[in-house]
Amino acid sequence: TLLFATVAAGTAVWGWTGWLVILWVILMVLDYVTGTLSAMRAGEWSSDTAREGLWHKGGMILLVCLSALTDVFIRLMLTLNAIPIHFKTLVCPVVLAWYCVTELGSAVENAAALGAPVPKVLQKALKAVRDAAGDDGEEEGKE
Repeated sequence: TLLFATVAAGTAVWGWTGWLVILWVILMVLDYVTGTLSAMRAGEWSSDTAREGLWHKGGMILLVCLSALTDVFIRLMLTLNAIPIHFKTLVCPVVLAWYCVTELGSAVENAAALGAPVPKVLQKALKAVRDAAGDDGEEEGKE
């Protein structure tokens, strides 16, 4: 019942963005678990790599929090300056949607490494969304 109360509270506070947060958290866990299983199957699992993955997830959580604060700041500035633009949230849902796509893509890659057949339509859809978002799999500033 605590889970349902948390989901209800999140929906009441954030609306559909709350559901997007829940989806993102589920996808992060799914990616971590499938990545761990994939590394174990390949005999490449290491605690250092697992720890790096957790740091990566922690950084993502920090950025989602910062994007939510950015939305609060924009809304506050619009209100204080009496600018007649109705703004509730924008930055955080965009960041969350992008992270959901990248986590889903990573989980699919991990599932494929575990031997699961990945339908071509799913591969193409994920590639199209990643291309549209500008995610080529490389970190910025690295070649």
